[in-house]
Amino acid sequence: MEVSSVKGIGPKSLALLNKIGIYTVDDLVTHYPFRYDVLKRSNLKEVEQDEKVIIDGKVESVPILLRFKAGLNKLNFRLVTASGVVGVSIFNRAFLKPNLEIGANVIVLGKFDKSKNVITASDIKFGLLGKEEKIESVYHCTNGLTNKQISTYVNTALLMNSKDITDFIPEKYSVKYKFLNKKTALNIVHNPPSALKLREAKVRLKYEELFAFMFKINYLKEQHRLEKGGIARDIDFEKINAFINKLSFELTKDQKKAVDEILKDLNKKVRMNRLLQGDVGSGKTIVAFISMYANYLSGYQSALMAPTEILVIQHYNNLKEILKNTNINIELLTGSLNKKDRAEILKGLEDGSIDMVVGTHALIQNDVIYKSLGLVITDEQHRFGVNQRANLQNKGIMPDVLYMSATPIPRTYALTIYGDMDVSTIKELPKGRKPVQTFVKSEQEIKEVLEAMHEELKNNHQIYVIAPLIEESENSDLTNVIELKDKMNLAFGSKFRIDLVHGKMASGAKDLIMGEFKNGKVDILISTTVIEVGVDVANASMIVIFDANRFGLSTLHQLRGRVGRGNTESKCLLISNSDTKRLQIMESTHDGFEISEEDFKLRGHGDLFGTKQSGDMTFKIADVRSDYKILVQAKEDSNEYLLDTSNNDEKLKKCLMESINHG
Repeated sequence: MEVSSVKGIGPKSLALLNKIGIYTVDDLVTHYPFRYDVLKRSNLKEVEQDEKVIIDGKVESVPILLRFKAGLNKLNFRLVTASGVVGVSIFNRAFLKPNLEIGANVIVLGKFDKSKNVITASDIKFGLLGKEEKIESVYHCTNGLTNKQISTYVNTALLMNSKDITDFIPEKYSVKYKFLNKKTALNIVHNPPSALKLREAKVRLKYEELFAFMFKINYLKEQHRLEKGGIARDIDFEKINAFINKLSFELTKDQKKAVDEILKDLNKKVRMNRLLQGDVGSGKTIVAFISMYANYLSGYQSALMAPTEILVIQHYNNLKEILKNTNINIELLTGSLNKKDRAEILKGLEDGSIDMVVGTHALIQNDVIYKSLGLVITDEQHRFGVNQRANLQNKGIMPDVLYMSATPIPRTYALTIYGDMDVSTIKELPKGRKPVQTFVKSEQEIKEVLEAMHEELKNNHQIYVIAPLIEESENSDLTNVIELKDKMNLAFGSKFRIDLVHGKMASGAKDLIMGEFKNGKVDILISTTVIEVGVDVANASMIVIFDANRFGLSTLHQLRGRVGRGNTESKCLLISNSDTKRLQIMESTHDGFEISEEDFKLRGHGDLFGTKQSGDMTFKIADVRSDYKILVQAKEDSNEYLLDTSNNDEKLKKCLMESINHG
């Protein structure tokens, strides 16, 4: 059901909800709080000067509104509390005046000036705290949409017909684990009565999300087991070895092993379904290119799919360079091609004159027909490939599939998440790659950071600057990318070229700026984590990451991998005033697998009132690290349910199957 059916959501609110990915009622009720504020009554007699307080009481005096210059006003009133009468001031909340009647119950959050007996409030809420602490939900918002509005819309939706909310947990498991029903759990998660009840509701919703996800993984694994008609090849190992020996560099032991595993798969009549995972800069791409060459020698076409046009062009140019002494016909297929060029490439794929094609999602559109597609390689973003695989199978094509991922993950986690795949791992780095020097810096050391940046710029090197947010959301104190650009302009703008990219830009505009950075026309690129899986810029020798404590270690490692791609000594500066002990792991190791294990250990148990870190939003409520035990149980249960021919819950199975087709 469309979210516009919820009472109170008009065209303006609808557009803002769409902006944060909410289109249906289900999207709305599963837009979970990313944090919970615990409101516990302060005793004003025990707090220190200028300490933050939360207090409740009754309004004792008629509020006085003072207006200053344009856009600035202040409300003053007295509040009777359990600690005595206190003065309250709040700026720019003139609209509250009519509701602040004498006798009104209010909760005040703010800073207490003990000497003046006045609280300067940051927020005023209506009601009382009660005897126990009050837990308040905090949502991801966007400009023009407040936390209170989202809460109102969610609670209105929860009052609607519960048939609109699909429960993905089979009854036998709900009974077995004594789970709350879904609607009750949703109500509690959005309006927690206590920490204990919140934990109970979250466990139920996490299990459901992980059950549905693992059902998909187990289903794909079972489908792969039952699949017939894999391609049988006669691999020419002699020619492949000759090709490898002519490369300008020697493959590492891990690369050789990965090539061997892939070639063995290609030689079998069983369809390959393999993940090639490797640390940043470990040389996965050349392994993929060798696989494409082997597939070509067997008389089949190859398709390499990457998430962005600029990355596609990079792969295309590298592939052309590696295969320049062959007669292999390689083409590029992206959404920005003109009609005539696109038609020519489609013709070449259909008649078989094109041997290899590199492209974006354009490769799997309905009008793309291959004569003899034997191998599909998908880069990072498409690692599960559910829809892509279905799309190719619907065309009657059964190619071998290789997924590339630059995100090293713990072994146990890999066995669960990539349960339907074989895994090849490259740990060893190629010879000559210099480790990126990493330093944790506080915000007080910003002058030193700017001086280090200036030194790199003077040497004609380029710099990435990372901020985790695009716009200020409610209750956020993060550095905004736009503000960061202003600061960088102030420091370097007169001498150096500065630009920015972020996730909300149109892909064409983003690719244009990334292209200019790659070609040396931009000296400092300010960005969010959109550059995490990105372009090789050999001249980029420094990356500066603000609010580094907000990122998972694995994400920081991915970001660090954007530099050190040439022969230059490179640096990564992590700016943070907190969580520095965790960040210091980045100073001591460059092994992505070791870092991912540390990340898993450090964040394994989670924190009930913690904040999800940027880059770890794979699921809406579950976290595969902190909820690993639930994940393992959900995996076992979903597999049992999938293979149990005695259960007749066809409606639920249909819902789960539909979630696969849309997931």
